[in-house]
Amino acid sequence: MKATPEKLFADILQAGERIQRFVESVEYEADAQNDLLQSAVERQFLIIGEALARLRRDFPDLYAQISDGPQIVGFRNVLVHGYDVIDPQIVWSAATVNLPQLLSEIQQLQKTG
Repeated sequence: MKATPEKLFADILQAGERIQRFVESVEYEADAQNDLLQSAVERQFLIIGEALARLRRDFPDLYAQISDGPQIVGFRNVLVHGYDVIDPQIVWSAATVNLPQLLSEIQQLQKTG
């Protein structure tokens, strides 16, 4: 069954908001020592990446409006297939630096969609 853009946007926003909640008030050094937190953040990035991959497949016109879409889907692929080379600093940076832009773009697409 093909998901709607609205469902995919909701999944991305929910996962992104979870990541933000997980990492707020946490310093990187604490995160690097917390396997549970790292796993939780990575899981939510998997959801985001998969939702964007489905958006790319089923709604390419909307996907084209996501500025870092290919990098985010690629990040998901590294998390899945390159589990042994994941750099916690890159995951942390994605969560604290890159994620807000994605969520802003998704919210904008939700309003115009």
